[in-house]
Amino acid sequence: MLLVGLVFGRWWRVTIPVGTLVWVVLLVATGTGSGLPFVLGGAAFGAANVIIGVLAYQVIAWLAHAIVLALRPASRS
Repeated sequence: MLLVGLVFGRWWRVTIPVGTLVWVVLLVATGTGSGLPFVLGGAAFGAANVIIGVLAYQVIAWLAHAIVLALRPASRS
């Protein structure tokens, strides 16, 4: 889920809920567990993983933007 957040971090408003849902469905479909406490715990864990991936993407994008701006020659007016 970290990789999902890292790859699709630009669209974080969609990535976080979809990643959370996919993680829960994957856990339940593979028979890892069942029941409401398991689903809620899995959702929290999946959301946390996706959020960390999205945050990593956002930091990398911000640093890349800052580096490009720093290396760009000053405009002459």
